[in-house]
Amino acid sequence: MLLIPNLGMGGAQRVFHDHSVELAKQYAVTEAVFNLEGGDLYPSGNPVVSLEVGGGGGALAKLQNFRRRISELRRLRERLRPVACISHLEGADYVNLLSGGPGKIILCVHGSKLHDANIRGVVGWLRKKVLIPALYNRADRIVTVSRDIIPELIQGFGVKPEKLLTINNFFEVAQIEAKSQEPLSEAEVAVYAADPVLVTSGRLTLQKNQAPLLDAFAALLQRQKAKLVFVGDGELRDALLAHARELGLRVYAIWEASALLTPDYDVYFLGLQQNPFKYLRPAAAFVFPSAWEGFPMALGEAMICGLPVLSADCPTGPREMLAPATATPATPLRQVEHGAYGVLLPMLTQSATLNADLIAWTDALDDLLNDSAEREKLGKLARERMQDFTRERIFGQWMQLVEDVQL
Repeated sequence: MLLIPNLGMGGAQRVFHDHSVELAKQYAVTEAVFNLEGGDLYPSGNPVVSLEVGGGGGALAKLQNFRRRISELRRLRERLRPVACISHLEGADYVNLLSGGPGKIILCVHGSKLHDANIRGVVGWLRKKVLIPALYNRADRIVTVSRDIIPELIQGFGVKPEKLLTINNFFEVAQIEAKSQEPLSEAEVAVYAADPVLVTSGRLTLQKNQAPLLDAFAALLQRQKAKLVFVGDGELRDALLAHARELGLRVYAIWEASALLTPDYDVYFLGLQQNPFKYLRPAAAFVFPSAWEGFPMALGEAMICGLPVLSADCPTGPREMLAPATATPATPLRQVEHGAYGVLLPMLTQSATLNADLIAWTDALDDLLNDSAEREKLGKLARERMQDFTRERIFGQWMQLVEDVQL
């Protein structure tokens, strides 16, 4: 059994889908969700059971929903008697841990807990100080998608080291490569042909930290021509559009009915795309300003498409992917670092150093756009690196884990 709060948009949901498909080659897999309010954006073909428990409401309603989820999952586990129940995302972890019933308990931790800015307030304190320390050690095993999440869980939350192991996300490399070859429309080709294109993909959210990227890009335009393409959508859509226009950038947004796609804009918001990869491959470089991550799917997909990548050295994932032989620095990176497979840059999250960090980003973007040989070299290295994360290389570790916990 695989458990996740919802099957909507997100990197964890994509990983959940991939795991469901692969596990079904050896096991009868059932997907369980709290509810299907967001639809099923990544259908696997395996049975989906909704616990039919909504979210929202006040504190009392949330507590009642939490108890109902635990009760409903317990009934489902008693009925299906799975060999293991693998939960994805923290809310599902708690329900998995407290429901009891047949099946070993495996948690899949997709991102940094210490640095997640969404874990705040009274509820955030409860999660960090009470729930994670008290409950996570009840799991049979805990899988982290990045090596650097393990020390966080041990030192920050008291999780027992023997419970933990890292299994990186895997990527359907051949499939992504094939989709990246899909041609753009005539209007899109004209945009990409007009000036060098920087592209980023992902949800428009606090985590992805796209606002300061617009500042760095505006400064870059004072030095050379370029375009910035966003692939994705999210709750910060309006705020990002407003910020771009405040900076004097000419903005195209696919959801604005009056917008006509032409090469006359600086920034392009293309929204959700069924095939984002075709917008990656023809770009000059991929930029990734996230404030925190897990083992980022979007970054890996850009590398598969052969793009040179510039990423914030955020917790966790980018350093492991771009400079695997190096350890996480004791203090945040404050300058450009050329990793073995891409460029690491300061996080754009600290107000005290933001001006200097933005200059580092602008300088790095300017240098890379002016060096075609370096872009070609980094693109080849990025593609080579992603051969370490193919389905064939990675998913056998999950199969072995499920077998081991049954012993």
